[in-house]
Amino acid sequence: MAMIEFPQLIERGCGLDVHRDTVVASISGVGIQEETRTYSTFTPDLEHLICWLQNNGITHVAMESTGVYWKPVYYVLEGYFNLLVVNARHIKNVPGHKTDKMDSEWIAKLLLSGLLKPSFVPDADIRFVRTLFRHRKKIINQRSRAKNRL
Repeated sequence: MAMIEFPQLIERGCGLDVHRDTVVASISGVGIQEETRTYSTFTPDLEHLICWLQNNGITHVAMESTGVYWKPVYYVLEGYFNLLVVNARHIKNVPGHKTDKMDSEWIAKLLLSGLLKPSFVPDADIRFVRTLFRHRKKIINQRSRAKNRL
């Protein structure tokens, strides 16, 4: 089966396949050799990922939004790259035997071609306010439960 070729709109990019314990990163683009590395999701390892991406001149990073595992990765990479969080349904590859490496390479290929539609991720201030209000609601509910028990 022949690989699908798309015109390249982004010069250098990275596709991330994010899991609970690991992040598989594939870089691709003009003037760099395609390479895939695996990092753990701990902050020091994600900082090594940032250094590797910056050393290769990566400007755009795309990742799937499966579950909540993308959030800590997004928060660490935020501010260093143009980040795209993409719905997993929009980047499904050909069915069959898939690996994390193949998924990250496919995400990178779609990113470079400009075929990914990013999901909305609010900026840090709005995320903070949302967290604050959710915590307030939780405390109010706990207070109500305590009153009802009495």
